[in-house]
Amino acid sequence: MRSTGFTPSNPGTSSLLSRLTKPVMGLAMSLVAASSFAAGSSTIKLGTVVWIGYGPFYVAEALDLYKKYNLKVSLQVFSDPALIPSAIASGAIDGGHLTYDQVVGQVAGGNAQKVVMPIDYSNGGDAIVADASVKTVKDFKGKKVGFNPLSPSDFLLSYALKINGLTDKDITPVSMTPEAVPAAMASGEMPIGVTYEPSLSQILSQGGGKKFKVVFSSKNAPGLIADVMVFDEKVIKAKPTEITGIIKGYLDGLAYMKAKPDEAAKIIGKFMGVTPKEVKEQLSGVYNIPMSEMPKAFVKAKETTSYYASGDIISQLLLSKGQIKAVPPTEATFDAQFVTALTKK
Repeated sequence: MRSTGFTPSNPGTSSLLSRLTKPVMGLAMSLVAASSFAAGSSTIKLGTVVWIGYGPFYVAEALDLYKKYNLKVSLQVFSDPALIPSAIASGAIDGGHLTYDQVVGQVAGGNAQKVVMPIDYSNGGDAIVADASVKTVKDFKGKKVGFNPLSPSDFLLSYALKINGLTDKDITPVSMTPEAVPAAMASGEMPIGVTYEPSLSQILSQGGGKKFKVVFSSKNAPGLIADVMVFDEKVIKAKPTEITGIIKGYLDGLAYMKAKPDEAAKIIGKFMGVTPKEVKEQLSGVYNIPMSEMPKAFVKAKETTSYYASGDIISQLLLSKGQIKAVPPTEATFDAQFVTALTKK
């Protein structure tokens, strides 16, 4: 933060193609997930995408850090973050990693999907990049812009256009996945692209690092692109112990990253299909929220790191684009009980 098909299991060493679609298990997987849910299994399926901010989850899964919480967490890798909400709604997965703008859209559409834990916020890891013909966001007018609709890239672009006095009617939008943006820009057919790591580094490294530049990034809007862990309300009610265990496992993964950064970089790099060096570089573009700061996201404040402030901006943008019909109450987008309980401990 980021169809109905999804791609199960770890991407292993499959490089950046780890975010591309793998064999879909379809109805069979849905039936397995449904029976698992009914039986109260300790195996939890989480939908995710390859994003540096989810590093603690990759570490926790690889080292089986959930075992002491009597859990087995299986990360289901999606090629497109926009596919995760429907998989949650169908019960094909138990929960997933989304960006907060996605949650606002889901709740506005009548789906009871709630944030149970803030994960991170992008601090430069999401960006709009352009060639030499573009100096500022105002130069986007009349130009092609490649981005993934209904994703963090879409939201970042909308925000950048709005604060610069433009709308999506001033550009020529070209729909493409985040992974497709580097090739489209390299070919010369796309002067502007919106994507996130690791695709962002791919673009910026072209031409010896001189061909493309960042024009606007999540650094310009701290907290607005916030990654969160989400579950449907019915799963929250049915599996509170499991959700608490997932949060604890995530925190253990984060602690491991701080205690053993080199080893953690190898694990994360293997999952993402990048080198440990690239992992460390990409980590500078994201801020993983420590337990002590998590409660702030659920409290009314003017800072955009609060869901009340960022949610208002997000809702107004989505409303103006016709992506939602009404602004949902901020309280309907989250369930703070797990973070509150763990913070008190």
